Amino acid sequence: MDHKKLPKVPFYKVVLKTKQILNNPLPFHRENFAKFGDSFMVDLPRKGDVIFTRDAAFVQYMLQKNHRNYGKSRLQTEELAKYLGKGLLTINKDHWLRQRRLIQPAFHKKKIEGLLAIINKTIEEQLAEITIEKPIEAWDLMGDLAFNVVARSLFSYYDKKGKVARIKHITDSNQEMLVKELRQPFKKWWFHLKGDFRRASKNTKEVRAILEEMIETRRTSETEYDDLLDMLLQAEYEDGSHMSNEQLIDEILVLFTAGHETTANALSFALLLLAKHPEIQEQVWTEINALASGIDHMEIIKRLPYTKQCLEETMRLYPPAYFTDRINFEADEFNGLKIRKGSEILISFYEIHRAPEFWDEPEQFNPDRFLPENKKSRSGYYFPFGAGPRLCIGNGFAIYEMVLVLKHIIEQYEISTSLSSIEIKPMITLKPEQSTLTFKKR
Repeated sequence: MDHKKLPKVPFYKVVLKTKQILNNPLPFHRENFAKFGDSFMVDLPRKGDVIFTRDAAFVQYMLQKNHRNYGKSRLQTEELAKYLGKGLLTINKDHWLRQRRLIQPAFHKKKIEGLLAIINKTIEEQLAEITIEKPIEAWDLMGDLAFNVVARSLFSYYDKKGKVARIKHITDSNQEMLVKELRQPFKKWWFHLKGDFRRASKNTKEVRAILEEMIETRRTSETEYDDLLDMLLQAEYEDGSHMSNEQLIDEILVLFTAGHETTANALSFALLLLAKHPEIQEQVWTEINALASGIDHMEIIKRLPYTKQCLEETMRLYPPAYFTDRINFEADEFNGLKIRKGSEILISFYEIHRAPEFWDEPEQFNPDRFLPENKKSRSGYYFPFGAGPRLCIGNGFAIYEMVLVLKHIIEQYEISTSLSSIEIKPMITLKPEQSTLTFKKR
């Protein structure tokens, strides 16, 4: 069947639900998946037909088995690239492969292990002044923590002048602008008229100027930091050339943005889930409390398998990268579905992670799903960091950091929440709408 024959949601139905889609498009997706099955199309102006899918086999095919024919769509290569530049997240084909080969060594397991001391120190400092026995927003706390972990461990940068905080503020603001653009493409004229695009462009230039200054300061420094920035400055392409400042800024901006936000989201959801399930929180505390003293950070991580399972189950229920996009470079066919060249395809990891055919009681928080013996069976329908060659380059870094954060928090505090339910706020990544927690000393 040609993809033209897929069930189609007409544009007027999108317009009628504009407000709902702007706030949270996931119920709209779920409603149409329930009505039409695992794949359907939406008619969008100037984009044409966009395919939405939660077909796990089709996703595996695109991301792994035939990945060479599927790259990031204009959603990332153009729209997101306006704000983040042409880095690993937003490029395709030879350019992506060249950059991935250059940057990959910085995220080798041994390299990350060497950063664990500074990651741990940063976590300790950030968590030293938690407000006790008063409600606070976990996302604010985790957002600042994760941003500083990236700044210090990857770039040895201490934010004495508030510049890293400024980068965070601008990237958050630009994300909100991008979400409005993507969910209301027919209102771009209004965003132009209001000056929204002009402000976003000015903010992006400011961020790039801050990063340029950071790079130039490092180039003239006689100190060797042995961090990611040193590695990127020294890294050579096959022809012996180095990255330009512009390309360096693009990669750093992607690492700052993607490297902190997804982690902050996952940690916020994990803390909310543990607060709502005190019996599971108690199991995590028991595991942490059994740790021997004097062991190194890597050994601590290895001895906290249940804590890691809680994070894995969190990312099943609330995958930070809850969707991704692909475009096919050449016409293709999968299970009888003919896919025209240049088709834009949106993949819902959120739906796959909650599909009852893959998960028993999928809405329940159950870390035991991720016992080691179950790992192989779930690989075809669990995508917290994507899959295939474009698997998130920082996945190991993120897991190590998150285990250490939970270890520090649960070791010292009992956490509770007054929230009756966990509500979501889908932006470019999946955030909690509220993340109110109370910390009580153990």
